[in-house]
Amino acid sequence: MTLPVRQIALTGATGFVGQAVLDVAAREGISVRALTRRPQPARRGVEWVPGDLADGAALARLMDGAEAVVHVAGVVNTPDPAVFEAGNVAGTLAVIEAVRAAGVARLVHVSSLSAREPELSQYGASKARGERLVLASGLDWTIVRPPAVYGPRDADMLDLFRSAARWGVVPVPAQGRTSMIHAEDLARLLLALLPASEAVSFRTFEPDDGKPYAWSHVDMARAIGAAVGRRVRIVRLAARWMQLAAKADMWARKGKARLTLDRVGYMLHPDWSVSREGRVPPEVWEPRISTRAGLKATADWYRAQGWL
Repeated sequence: MTLPVRQIALTGATGFVGQAVLDVAAREGISVRALTRRPQPARRGVEWVPGDLADGAALARLMDGAEAVVHVAGVVNTPDPAVFEAGNVAGTLAVIEAVRAAGVARLVHVSSLSAREPELSQYGASKARGERLVLASGLDWTIVRPPAVYGPRDADMLDLFRSAARWGVVPVPAQGRTSMIHAEDLARLLLALLPASEAVSFRTFEPDDGKPYAWSHVDMARAIGAAVGRRVRIVRLAARWMQLAAKADMWARKGKARLTLDRVGYMLHPDWSVSREGRVPPEVWEPRISTRAGLKATADWYRAQGWL
């Protein structure tokens, strides 16, 4: 019989997905030691550990007493490839070394579906290199490759919601499809994977919302429009227009640009649907949140926070 895990170490706890993990962990009675670069308000069941992935002493404190580690932290978007390398490769290696030094056997590592096609972007290449480190770690590991993640607190899809709500327009790549997953469903999965077992150890999973054949970009644009209560006009952007839009965003928002040339590199790939081989066993986890309902709840959250 597999015993439940009740004390974990978590990186990336202050980010979008990490916050969802803290929410679900609190409901399930799991205590969390969480790494943070900045002071955080007190939170029941959470012990904040000051430091970052480059701070070996902080990682040692983070791992002390943990039964398992969930490594969420990473760099998702930057115009500087060296930052991807530092966050997603060197950071992952630092976590692995700290896990091994502390004698913690179990590691659940959050990668990205983009690691499946590392030649398309610096981001995907860095996540693929991080995966290779996990495979060679000697730990009891599970790798999770999420597709597009959305939900409350998400800033990456916010511009699409704003465009739909303000102007009734949603720009999308001219063709292609992508799988989706709500942050809460992803968080439930990460915690469900914590107990080591034959079903989950040494496996790479690609979870989604359960929608067959994923979402075409056009259908997703319509769903975002419905979530904000508008019938939208869908603008299908060819590669050169997406590249121009990325250059404009990088000029306007500098290092805070949401659309970069690197991101365009993998957005133009025609098929980001999860693989059949990467399915999570249903006895371990199944998605609960339908994407249409989840998008509506996300739009409501954005409005409540004054983001829309």
